[in-house]
Amino acid sequence: MKHLPRVLIVEDEPAIAELIQVNLKHGGFTPVLAYDSVAAQRELDAELPDVILLDWMLPGQSGLSLARHWRKQERTKGIPILMLTARGDEPDKVAGLDAGADDYITKPFSTQELLARIRAVLRRRAPEESPGDRVTVGALVLDAGTHRIAWQSQELKLGPTEFKLLHHLMKHPERVHSRASLLDKVWGDHVFIEERTVDVHVKRLREALGHAGAMVETVRGAGYRLTATMAKIPAAAASPES
Repeated sequence: MKHLPRVLIVEDEPAIAELIQVNLKHGGFTPVLAYDSVAAQRELDAELPDVILLDWMLPGQSGLSLARHWRKQERTKGIPILMLTARGDEPDKVAGLDAGADDYITKPFSTQELLARIRAVLRRRAPEESPGDRVTVGALVLDAGTHRIAWQSQELKLGPTEFKLLHHLMKHPERVHSRASLLDKVWGDHVFIEERTVDVHVKRLREALGHAGAMVETVRGAGYRLTATMAKIPAAAASPES
């Protein structure tokens, strides 16, 4: 039997939750409902979903807090999270992405756009690299087959989007990548995501890389570039980012 992607819907408004549930069923997904943080955690403990649709405003623990918590847990940190909220201002979007959301959908939204975004995060999650794909830039080594990154032989932990972003940058070192080109190559050219999203994920990538984060340079007015220059500086001599 064909596996239908399992989608956990964490939404406290029954009418909205049930509408999403019906449309997901018709769209080829297996929806699971949770109306608060306690029920959501119970569903996660029972079976991991392929995607989480997470409302920001929930009774008790907020969606923002849940996203941060799940991103810190080894078992749930790789699950794509799409934040659903009526808060559409840029600072709110940045807060949602910083909390660990892979995408941010503002209410009201169209059903077709929601389904497209779910399919997009599932495509991004699917491994596209060949098992033997190993890339080295200076002292930074990425092995796509084992999904491991090391800096000066020290293993680093990255989220799924940051891993894919770094993989693309490492395959094209010293080249300047515009935000638009990164969206196309890393997120996919059919994804409805703002260019600001790239900045948020680059920030998260730098933080995860620690001293090696200085290798990801901002080229003013153009985009981002990965350079091997900083790899020549021993970690002990490098100062942490502010």
